[in-house]
Amino acid sequence: MTTTTQEKYELTITADSLISTDTRFDEDNLSLGDNYEPIDAYFISANNEKIYRQRNKGEMRISNQTLPRLAFQIFEERIHDLSDLDKKEFPVCKYSPKHTLIRGIFPNKEAYRDYKKSMEFLIYRREGGSQFVIYSWNIFSTLVFVQECLKRFGKPDDKFILIYREKTKISDPPDNSTGDDKNSALECKIPYSKLLLESKNLIFRGAPGTGKSYLAKQIAADIISNGYTDKWADLTEEQRRQVEFVQFHPSYDYSDFVEGLRPKMNEDGSMGFELQDGIFKSFVDRARRNFEDSQKPKEVREKEVSSNTALEEFLADIELGEDEFKTVMGRKFNITDVDDKHIYLEILGNGTENKIFLKIDELRKMLESGKNFEKVRDVTRFFGIKFTQQVFSYYFVLFKAIKAAGKTNRKAKVEEEPLKKYIFIIDEINRGEISKILGELFFAIDPGYRGQAGEVATQYSNMHVNPDEKFYIPENVYIIGTMNDIDRSVDSFDFAMRRRFRFVEVRAESTQDMLDTIADEDIKNEAIARMDRLNAEILTVEGLNENYQIGASYFLKLKYLKFADFWTDYLEPLLQEYVRGLYDEKGIMKRFARAYGYSALDEGTTDEAAEN
Repeated sequence: MTTTTQEKYELTITADSLISTDTRFDEDNLSLGDNYEPIDAYFISANNEKIYRQRNKGEMRISNQTLPRLAFQIFEERIHDLSDLDKKEFPVCKYSPKHTLIRGIFPNKEAYRDYKKSMEFLIYRREGGSQFVIYSWNIFSTLVFVQECLKRFGKPDDKFILIYREKTKISDPPDNSTGDDKNSALECKIPYSKLLLESKNLIFRGAPGTGKSYLAKQIAADIISNGYTDKWADLTEEQRRQVEFVQFHPSYDYSDFVEGLRPKMNEDGSMGFELQDGIFKSFVDRARRNFEDSQKPKEVREKEVSSNTALEEFLADIELGEDEFKTVMGRKFNITDVDDKHIYLEILGNGTENKIFLKIDELRKMLESGKNFEKVRDVTRFFGIKFTQQVFSYYFVLFKAIKAAGKTNRKAKVEEEPLKKYIFIIDEINRGEISKILGELFFAIDPGYRGQAGEVATQYSNMHVNPDEKFYIPENVYIIGTMNDIDRSVDSFDFAMRRRFRFVEVRAESTQDMLDTIADEDIKNEAIARMDRLNAEILTVEGLNENYQIGASYFLKLKYLKFADFWTDYLEPLLQEYVRGLYDEKGIMKRFARAYGYSALDEGTTDEAAEN
């Protein structure tokens, strides 16, 4: 499938010019900024030093406000030294020559609203508590402000760079083909993405609610799109097939993850079992097909696509349950059904045991081989089977029927298969019994044994059509795990796994940028302040540490809850579990309530939960 590359554009802002690689950019029509979103922003000084935004707590990694905040950061002292009149008259935005110039650097949002009754503003907080407030809306709305800063305070050759793109359209997906890991790492914008590309296997550990699962999906989107987006919702359905998500639990096992026997209802109503791939093996098979196809010459790919097309057309022409075929020994059968993996046959006149199925992949391999099978024994030898089995007589008949239909003679035109990255996310990886789930895959998932060097025989390989078939994890597969350090329902994490994964701690304060989704600025800032005070108090309790701190994702509930309700319904029950069995539980809870800012316990009134 061909994808359209969505471009990234670079806007260079100097004291004298605004130059974009996007030919549609027009500095006399900055309202066009409504159609774009930022990817990155940085400052390059006259001596070629690159400076990025030093984010405050709760500030998003990149937003429409990142560029003007960076300008404040670079020229903060010079702006602070401006007279009140100069601040009031400072140019900020002019969408077009017809629009009025919006001016003003204000000391607080109240002063800004006296000038412009609007919620369209940004707040830049200085150390010590003072603020700068200016108008801000779309990605281009503050270009006049940034350029004015360069004119007044910058040196010759100082410049800002804004990298941006069109707002994502599902119908116009970014090109997610990939080169080597080093080049891909340069494209990615999330620092953790680069760690995963370097290490292959990564586990995020830390306190509950720090957004580890959310971060894992952000990284997946960042890598799959080559830095184009870190939003899961922006990925197309095709791209999402490059990512799989599973959550481990104590009853999860090898048959769920790798392969195992699953019950199956036969057409006659009886129950049977069939070997089915687990979620990880199915995912790896997709990645492996891409990896292998990307390494094949175009001529080989053409042969494979031709064979696959011939098979699909042959099956589409069949009258299910009607068209009869006959084996070399004269046994008649017809095809009753077809799905993604199997061709279901009914053996005519064979009593009760008259239902079997063939694997489409095996028939496809025969067609792709280019071999001319003359007898059933040729088929068994092709699959490495020493003794002839009855089932191969049916493969032989269908192979001959497809050849006789002349559908394999056409040459397909194919494009080169780009190498893609595939990311498997295991949530709560330490809640499963790892040795029971992975089995022999302990060896295969080791980053040092990716590819055929790490191939292994799975536990059910004797039930495969080719018992000698080996399983391996290709180079384009990356694994992310998440785990809560304080989960008491599990024992210590398997040491054999520890040396196969890179462990990265996600601290409570490191993901506070997710709170930027709280629309009310005052509530967001109050949430950050209360979270910081509470987490600091948790560290003072003997027996607790940073693994017991409260992550920012908990505080997202403040979008619809009051602070008091959030304490009583969410935080208090969790914290009581933390301190259960510790000395002076009631006193500790009072300290937590006081740090959070919940007044009821502090004033001496206790609720039933606290008494218990």
